Amino acid sequence: MIQGTQNTDRTIQRPKRWWQRKSLWTLATVFLASAVFAYPSVNRWARTDRSIDSSRLRFATVVRGDLERDVTVEGRVVAAYHPTLFSPAPGLVQLAVQPGEVVERGQLLATIESPELTSRLNQERSALLSVGSELERRKLAARQLDLQNAQQVDLFAVRVASAERAMARAQRTFDEGVTGAADYERAQDALAVAQLELEHARRTVELDRERVAFEVHNQEQQVERQRLMTTELERQVNELTIRSPVAGLASRIDVQNRDAVVVGQALVAVVDLSVFEVEIGVPEGYAGEVAIGTPAFILVGGERLAGKVLRIAPEVEGSVVQGRVAFTMAPPQGLKQNQRVTTRLVLEARRDVLKVNRGPFLESGGGRQAYVVDNSVASPQRIEIGAVSVGEVEIVSGLEIGDRIILSDTARFAGADNVLIRN
Repeated sequence: MIQGTQNTDRTIQRPKRWWQRKSLWTLATVFLASAVFAYPSVNRWARTDRSIDSSRLRFATVVRGDLERDVTVEGRVVAAYHPTLFSPAPGLVQLAVQPGEVVERGQLLATIESPELTSRLNQERSALLSVGSELERRKLAARQLDLQNAQQVDLFAVRVASAERAMARAQRTFDEGVTGAADYERAQDALAVAQLELEHARRTVELDRERVAFEVHNQEQQVERQRLMTTELERQVNELTIRSPVAGLASRIDVQNRDAVVVGQALVAVVDLSVFEVEIGVPEGYAGEVAIGTPAFILVGGERLAGKVLRIAPEVEGSVVQGRVAFTMAPPQGLKQNQRVTTRLVLEARRDVLKVNRGPFLESGGGRQAYVVDNSVASPQRIEIGAVSVGEVEIVSGLEIGDRIILSDTARFAGADNVLIRN
């Protein structure tokens, strides 16, 4: 049997061509390059606990600047001066304006017809004339009495002079021995009596003057009292004519024409449209930080106007504290009573601090933790916050300028140490 050649046969490999060798090197290079570039992503993926799509998150960067801690409240525009006029006396009211009518300062608004008050005024005026006449009568009587007393004093003075001359004659005749001692003594007595009468007349004049002056003064006081009563009644009668204390608008009429009114009943409310304020309701939690003079900004029709807190109520009503904000700059034209506006109260202003936008991370992290994003991986970082405003948070420590953090709620991370942020 003839044997085959299979035992001695060998496989001869064809030499590879140059372009085949080059393809192998290219594939190897691409594979190595892909491995190099993919290594960071693979490494991040390998060391993260969770991953989340970036479209589901909000981010912010830590910056340095000024921060104002504030609270935004709703308010309504009210006139700073809006008096309500009341009836000064009982009577019938006669209205002179209608609701919504523009009025000038001093313009007639209403009239109260009060016959009783008018009658009392006429009586008091008559009484004033009476006591005035009595005063003039007393003054005339005082002058007349003074004249009579002066006449009496002059008469007694003449008698004294006559007695003195008689005494001088009696002295000469007594010295010459013509008359006796009895005539001389009678002359002495006559002179003494005349002098005594003159002295008493002068004292009577002084007493009468004091008495008359007292009576006149008392009557003058009665006249003054009566004049004051008459003036007061005149004032009350004048107040029966109700006039506008300001230029503005008759906003409300509380009675009907020819209604019977009583003392103190509201008649007409007038609004001064030249000066406005904003009535606000501050939440109870912020009320302790709002004081008189607290800066405020009022947003009216897209315009930001400066103001300040004018007053704040001392009590809480319905979980809010009522207050008033005054404009510190001219408000725009066209403001209306009860117009709704937004007011921002600046509770505290901090200058040149680290800050970041406020977000749900503040509550979910308890204000002590934030997730910092570095190279698409978010890691928790302990932080310390300071002032917190409506839109921003002060960072005291734990973050630096340029740090990028997650503003969204981080509770979904369940405390993961590393979270991959997918693009």
